[in-house]
Amino acid sequence: MIAIDNVLVSDQIVEAQFVCDLMKCKGGCCEDGDAGAPLEREELETINNIFETIRPYLTKEGLRWIEKHGRYLYDREFGWVTPTIEGKMCVYGFRDDNGIIKCGIEQAYRDGKTDFKKPISCHLYPITINEGKKGDYDRVNYEPRETLCKPACVFGKKLKVPVFQFLKEPLVRKYGENFYAALEKVAQEHFEHREFSANKVINK
Repeated sequence: MIAIDNVLVSDQIVEAQFVCDLMKCKGGCCEDGDAGAPLEREELETINNIFETIRPYLTKEGLRWIEKHGRYLYDREFGWVTPTIEGKMCVYGFRDDNGIIKCGIEQAYRDGKTDFKKPISCHLYPITINEGKKGDYDRVNYEPRETLCKPACVFGKKLKVPVFQFLKEPLVRKYGENFYAALEKVAQEHFEHREFSANKVINK
């Protein structure tokens, strides 16, 4: 684990490589899971404030489920989450012409209608965060789905993009520029050490 301030970061976030391959996974993380997307408490108010703005981007079925169950739900295991349609696709999702699940909130953001891109848990995925309570450390883990995310793992290795680099924007959004700079420094030292160790073995 890598300790930065009050955050413990899994080594895999530095070592593993990952780049989403939407044409292959079809945005399946928006419908595959035990509950909807986890929401931070302040995001509940944000969703309420922007709901009428994002409404035109949502599907009729999604809107029906929101009307029936609410804009967010409380789950005993995961806390506040987005509702899902029959336990599958997030109510804020829609499928594009290629069958890829997109986020209605993010589409509104891209169209300049709101400055809220999407829930931070969605933005960070496949990084997950278990937030510490009463001063405990946050635990930041790398948890791709074994089958669904396999194309992204392959694509990441092909492009040689570490997880933390692929997810720079949401990591900065969550923890700030200084945190990311510290993580980047640790990663650089890690790779330099690994390269040095490899050369040492080769030279023996």
